[in-house]
Amino acid sequence: MLIAVGSYTFGQTFYAENMGVPTGTTAIATYAGQAAPATFQNGAPIAYSGTGDMRATGVSSGYTGASGGGNVFMNADTEYFQIDGLNTSAYASADLQLTFGALTATQMIVEQSTNGTDWTALTFTPDAVAGWTLYTVAGGQIPSSTTLSLKFRVTGAGQTRLDDIKLSNVSASCTFAFGSATALCDAVTAALDTYTVSIPYTGAGNATYNIVTTAGTVGGDNPTSVAAGNIVITGVTEGVNITVTVTGGTCNSQLDVTAPSCKPVNALPYTEHFEYTAGTALGSTQKWSNVNSGDDITVTPGNLNYTGVPAFGNAAAFSGAGIDTTTPFTAVTSGTVYASFLMSVTDMSNITADPSETYFACLTEPNAGAFRARLFLKRTGTQYQLGFANLSTTTNYAAPLFNVGDVVFVVMGYDFGTNTLSCWLNPTVATFNASTPATLTDVPGTALTTLGAFLLRQDGAATTPSITVDALRIATTINELLATAQNDIAGFQMYPNPVNNGLLYITSDSNETKAVAIFDVLGKQVVNATVTDEPVNVSALTSGVYIVKVTEAGKTATRKLVIK
Repeated sequence: MLIAVGSYTFGQTFYAENMGVPTGTTAIATYAGQAAPATFQNGAPIAYSGTGDMRATGVSSGYTGASGGGNVFMNADTEYFQIDGLNTSAYASADLQLTFGALTATQMIVEQSTNGTDWTALTFTPDAVAGWTLYTVAGGQIPSSTTLSLKFRVTGAGQTRLDDIKLSNVSASCTFAFGSATALCDAVTAALDTYTVSIPYTGAGNATYNIVTTAGTVGGDNPTSVAAGNIVITGVTEGVNITVTVTGGTCNSQLDVTAPSCKPVNALPYTEHFEYTAGTALGSTQKWSNVNSGDDITVTPGNLNYTGVPAFGNAAAFSGAGIDTTTPFTAVTSGTVYASFLMSVTDMSNITADPSETYFACLTEPNAGAFRARLFLKRTGTQYQLGFANLSTTTNYAAPLFNVGDVVFVVMGYDFGTNTLSCWLNPTVATFNASTPATLTDVPGTALTTLGAFLLRQDGAATTPSITVDALRIATTINELLATAQNDIAGFQMYPNPVNNGLLYITSDSNETKAVAIFDVLGKQVVNATVTDEPVNVSALTSGVYIVKVTEAGKTATRKLVIK
């Protein structure tokens, strides 16, 4: 599988502002005094002011180099955003280029001043595109000054958002130009992979050029001797963004490349026991990815306990506003699909509204597309209720009230044949099956066509309580879903555990043949054996934690196995 993504900037960028990562709507003056990452990227002598505010919603996307973190929100012609303390004196005005990302820029005026009093409007061409767009103010409009200020403001009754402001030195006599970079994964596996970047260029062959990259190995065509070709950067580690700089003649050009995601889609049935080091950002693992920005969902030590649902490894924890993190699975378009997990609300003191409503877990279309089966939480006094729906708001709440510290076993699913979303709260594992009446159901107005990811969501600082999630499993049948939660084999024993001599013994009250499947923590099957009385040879397995699934006469048992 190959993934093509890339982002680039032209010229030598000497000032860049990505607006940091707000934890919620914040006044600009307040935001400027906070600690990173919830503050501006630049400090003194750069100063920020304005009557707009900073927001973590509606994040930038869709243009090359979109940072996707915070943004400035301005509404009506009384609101503005101002940057003071910029120094462009080292560069000629003809070579100074301003770029910025904006949402609905038809309402925006951009101005410059060298004294903070007299302002001159800058010319750029806004478009009517509904989404975010990257705009450029061409050379000759930004003065060379030690006291440059920039102001962005709204005209009329409209509103706009602003992000990713950059000032670059782009030589008017430089003919070298980058094209759009393409980053391709060399492989897509559960391990850390590498990727290769191909960068087309033109206007070379007229000077001696030097190419430097912050990671990887430079290859491909040499712009010193080849007028138009492709620079190739190989061996870059997945998740590592790079900057490529080309200098020569009057040119000093930089290109920023965003690393592609080379993470695999998880095969079904899929189990996640969060067997990562405590404190790890969940989105940095190979099974999960972040879909926006903010505070991380992290791995927390320990487990939740519910009869019939084995939990080991660690768990995931989150609270308030922040990143939404998703784990993809093989897309399902027919039949049924189910997701189950344990959850516990550990603290609700941050929720100021009573009652309040938010949703924090859902099934989505592939690639974290449209949110579908959503699990809601509503605080009621010192307790809370759980709700379930396809839409972003609901009155479809279950009657039971849960307390802080309660462990709830949640199963939610969708039947493509009947267009029915179903949610079970605390079903009895021993008797649970597809005929068990659901606690809550919902019928989408339009039938769903595909589901391919599970997402954990951090909504807001005053709406999302502290939540722990454990023992996630996704499957297309209830039997598969509960496979790791059942032990139907009478007298089942597995020993020694840990194994240090390469032999694993599995016994039961009967003398039936046993099918033994052993999986690593990434869900890959590493052993497939059939035994009766003889041991299973696990000498080829490296040290670590594994899952053993044993099937005997149609019944199953699952255990954690440690290899030393």
